[in-house]
Amino acid sequence: MSLVGKVAVVTGAAQGIGRGIALRLARDGADLALVDINQDRLAAVRAEILALDRRVITLAADISVREQVFSMIGQTVDQLGGIDIMVNNAGVAQVRPLLDVSVEDMGRIFQINVNGTLWGIQAAAQAFRKLARKGKVINACSIAGHEGYAYLGVYSATKFAVRGLTQAAAKELAPFGITVNAYCPGVVGTDMWVEIDRHMAEATGAEIGATYRKYVSGIALGRAETPDDVAAFVAWLASADSDYMTGQSVLIDGGMLFR
Repeated sequence: MSLVGKVAVVTGAAQGIGRGIALRLARDGADLALVDINQDRLAAVRAEILALDRRVITLAADISVREQVFSMIGQTVDQLGGIDIMVNNAGVAQVRPLLDVSVEDMGRIFQINVNGTLWGIQAAAQAFRKLARKGKVINACSIAGHEGYAYLGVYSATKFAVRGLTQAAAKELAPFGITVNAYCPGVVGTDMWVEIDRHMAEATGAEIGATYRKYVSGIALGRAETPDDVAAFVAWLASADSDYMTGQSVLIDGGMLFR
């Protein structure tokens, strides 16, 4: 799959799945705008992409702030000459019994996971239309957007919301040739899952590592997912091969859920 001549924006690109996606898109030929609040780690990813002989810029943005999201897209267009692919990857997890969830808890995770995704859709679509390009929006969903999980109830709610936004945006933007899809990973060996496991241990009394092992044991393919597994699918969504697909939130979980 060739992405030569394409410009992609990846949020949450400093580590984990976002880093994996950015590197894969660069290997496939895309130029990159890397977005994250962690500029130190982002600089390391930038160096990796420069080594692949691709153009790359780094941007600091809080995706929960609409103005910052529109600004980062504007900077991408100004510095890289356009935008073709928007990967709304950034997000946070939250482990909390539902009866203990506070107003502040709800606000923070929805502002990042849901509002941030919507602002990314809006800003990218505005740029695509202004540039007269048939762009691609690719959102981060989750297995938790297909099934609610105990102690991850609010996180699950945000990912169900992402599925809804993905479907609605796909319908509204199809007349402009813009596709909108989402990827739904399972248990990925990243820092986020280390934190989920630690907080699950605190919430349930399980030993550290037990939750991670339990979920991995339920994967049909017999191993945890890697960022590269996710990135391979996202690269397909970013390519012309997926041009006839829109509005879908696809499980890429090694066989955890079967829908």
